[in-house]
This record gives sequence, structure tokens and C-alpha cells, in this order.
Amino acid sequence: MPPFVKAIALGICALFTSTAAQAQTCGDAETPCTIDSGTYHILHPESPAKGAVLMLHGGGGKGRSLLNSNIARLSLERGFVFVAPNGEHPAARFPNNWAVRADNFGHEKDDIAFLGDVMDHVADTYDVARENMLLAGFSRGGSMVWDVACFNPDLARAYAPSAGAFWDTLPEACIGPVDLFHTHGWNDRTVPLEGRPLWDGAIAQGDVWESLQILRRANGCTARQPTRSTLEDDRWFRHWEDCAAGRIDLMLHPGGHGSPADWAPRVLDWFEARLATG
Repeated sequence: MPPFVKAIALGICALFTSTAAQAQTCGDAETPCTIDSGTYHILHPESPAKGAVLMLHGGGGKGRSLLNSNIARLSLERGFVFVAPNGEHPAARFPNNWAVRADNFGHEKDDIAFLGDVMDHVADTYDVARENMLLAGFSRGGSMVWDVACFNPDLARAYAPSAGAFWDTLPEACIGPVDLFHTHGWNDRTVPLEGRPLWDGAIAQGDVWESLQILRRANGCTARQPTRSTLEDDRWFRHWEDCAAGRIDLMLHPGGHGSPADWAPRVLDWFEARLATG
């Protein structure tokens, strides 16, 4: 290769390397991005992002544990930025946790405000459409998703909690309508569909069925029963689509406390359909 051609090639490689480095100076497993209210991890798709998927870890977890997850990989493949915030409460009994609203359980930080800060920072720093963001979460993270959907419904475009809902005492009402896709295991004994008390009854997980009823009222759904009930192999679905605004989709699977293998692609299909409606 002639020297001048080699020099040009090296320059181009250096340019791409420099651009990539500038594009992500934080957010990997070892170096989370830091904002005033907390930290988060982030992965970027190869193409310009069409939105973001935020996934909240379960109780005791960390955001970095989600960077190799199925939903992270599929989000990138579909052109979404993947964001994994950290639930951080250093002075609490359980420091890697989320500030889920519950009786007899206080928190040192407002995680609804924190998640809004993360979304704003991602949108401003990485040129991601603020209105195209999905907030998903598992277990305790799923309960946090329910709280955000209820008390600040406009924070994200749509919500996808799994294996977690409100905690007692359930809210009397939610602020406004949302699009929400809830997933739960029929045999979940950690967070049962009916909830369960903990710490000798000092706190209690809420009832998923009652949580759905509260959300139906917020959405202005015209009937208690779903518009449609469908069955796909061992997945049972209920769809509330006749609401004044928003919609609710429920997927039940025969497993326990976990998300089934097809959870991520189904949720992303659902989210992309929501984006297509405007």
C-alpha cells in the first residue's frame, strides 16, 4: 500500500475510533453515567436511535446485570438505545432497591424524579426522542414501573412491568391514562398475583387484579371484562382496548417468578405498535 493511502486509511480509522469514543464516554458495566440524582448504564444501536428502552432491575440487583440481557440485545437490534438505571439507596436496609410506594417503608430518594432525570439526560446527551421511551422493569423494578405509570403517566410513552405491581396500601386512583403491558407468572410464589405480606405483615405486596382495576378506571375503560381474551400456546392474554384513552394488555404464563423467553420480543412488538399509533 502506498504511504499516502496508508496514511489516509489510518486517519479514517482514527476518526471513527474518536467518534465512537466521544459517542459513549460512560455507561458500560464498569463506568456508569452519573447525573445529580443517580447513575445509569447505556448501550447504543449502530444506527441513529429511534427511541429508548429503560429496564429496571429487581430488588438487590444492579443495572449492569441487564447489559447482556435479551431485551438489551433486541432493543439494539431494533434501533433503540438501551438504558439500565441503578436503584441506589445507600442508607437503606436494602441499598440496591427502588423507592416503591408502600406502607411502613420509607426511602431517601424520589426514584420517579430520578427516572425522569435519566430520560431527560439520555434525550439531551444522545439525541434520543424523549417521546419515544418505554419503561420496563422486573419484580421490584416492575412495581416501580407501576408507580411511575400511576403517579407520573406522561414520563414515558409506554410501560411494561413484569412480576411486580403496586404495594399496599394501593392508591385510590391514578393520575391519568397510560399504555401498559403487564406480565406475570401463574405460579409466581415470590410475588403472587394476589400479593403477599412480608416482615410479619408490616408491609405487603399488592393484588395484581386490584391494580389492574385501578388502572382501568384511570384509562376510562367501559367494562370490567377485557375487550378480547386470547390464547397462544401456554400464554394467556387479556386486552382492554375499549378505553377512553390508553390501553392495558395482560400476559400470563405458567411459570414462576420470572419473565418467559418470549417476553422481550413480545414487549418490543407491542411498544413499536404503540409508537405507530402516535
